[in-house]
Amino acid sequence: MSGARAVLFDIDGTLISSGGAGAVAWREAFQELHGVPADIGRFTDAGMTDPEVGRRTFTAVLGHAPSPDELARVLAARQRHLPKAVAESSGYRVLPGVRERLDQLHRDGCLLGLTTGGTEAAAHIKLARGELNHYFSFGGYGSDSPDRTELTRRALERAGTVLGHAVDPASVPVVGDTPLDIEAAHGVGAIGVGVATGHYSVEELRAAGADHVLRTLEEELPV
Repeated sequence: MSGARAVLFDIDGTLISSGGAGAVAWREAFQELHGVPADIGRFTDAGMTDPEVGRRTFTAVLGHAPSPDELARVLAARQRHLPKAVAESSGYRVLPGVRERLDQLHRDGCLLGLTTGGTEAAAHIKLARGELNHYFSFGGYGSDSPDRTELTRRALERAGTVLGHAVDPASVPVVGDTPLDIEAAHGVGAIGVGVATGHYSVEELRAAGADHVLRTLEEELPV
């Protein structure tokens, strides 16, 4: 890992599986506010940001685009239900090789950050059950931008703030489990590393243009 002083990680499907806790929290939020169950899987794709998931799902189940106030209420309700959903999820798990890889990167002197479509608070709720929060010093979140590339750029800027100098994106691996992660990495000039522990296979991540693809984080980052 010489030369790469910062490494960015997605959360869902990359570091952890929440066992569907995120979808449960969305369903509870729509039920509470609007009296309708909402299955986000019918209307959204893996890797989308939370604001976009809320907007698309609201439009699909209620028949009109949400106003800013309506979207804010849905996002707040979803975040309120998320800690209980994560805590009660029987399928929650830290994915193979994650702890060992994060420990190794820390030993190598790498600064670790997050790049996730979740809001900042939601990201840390999901990581808390797996005791993973302490690995990460900064990040780019769905609460920074609805655009995955832009929030990844924000993460790189914050890496530079922590390190005290600008970070060369071409030296930074961005590790994620979806084509949207790879697209965002390339959109900021970073290295797109796919890991096939989410919804997409090794072959699909390669087809999406990943610079490197791992089956799990038990494999060393090829940088």
